[in-house]
Amino acid sequence: MASTILIIEDEAEIADTLRYAVDSEGMQSIWASQGRLGLAAIEEHEVDLVILDVGLPDCNGFELLKKIRLSNDLPVMMLTARSDEVDKVVGLEIGADDYVTKPFSPREVVARIKAILKRSQNGSQVQVNGFELNETARKIKYRHTPLALTRSEYILLTTLIARPGQIFSRRQLIEHIWSDQHPSDDRIIDTHVKAVRAKLHKIDPACMPIVTHRGFGYALELD
Repeated sequence: MASTILIIEDEAEIADTLRYAVDSEGMQSIWASQGRLGLAAIEEHEVDLVILDVGLPDCNGFELLKKIRLSNDLPVMMLTARSDEVDKVVGLEIGADDYVTKPFSPREVVARIKAILKRSQNGSQVQVNGFELNETARKIKYRHTPLALTRSEYILLTTLIARPGQIFSRRQLIEHIWSDQHPSDDRIIDTHVKAVRAKLHKIDPACMPIVTHRGFGYALELD
């Protein structure tokens, strides 16, 4: 079945360019010109990925991303006319999967969409150290309790679960989560690890499975 891409963008010309690029690759596109229409589209359709413009007429794209993340972990690619590193980091910290700055190459955007979808759709079942990973459904349970994770948190935890005991540097984790277009500040990983640990702590305060190896990085402790 073709993937459905929701484009939340107020400029019709840009939306048309993205729709043409997406549709030409055999995917299905949906266009919403405002944030509220985008939220409605997510409720009405089986959306596989969202392209979200930061500057919308009825709301801020970052705030809209927060609303999406309250109930949905589907992949989100931010689109902005600004190249400020701070804006980029903010979007990634909130839970964006990728970040593209205007003007952009439609072919590059499609390539990024395919990479994100491939990463999110590779399905398998993994159980390790109290974790249950369902890659098909993109869900993780800890001690049989579902975790409410952002996309970035999900990929971070999936990376650690796949190789328990292996130490990953901050840079390695950043490259796993954001591929080619990633923030320059490695400390963004610390923020994500802290958030994941807090969610695990609520389930089992006595256990802390993500171990810090000072000067090296992070690892999931072995059973």
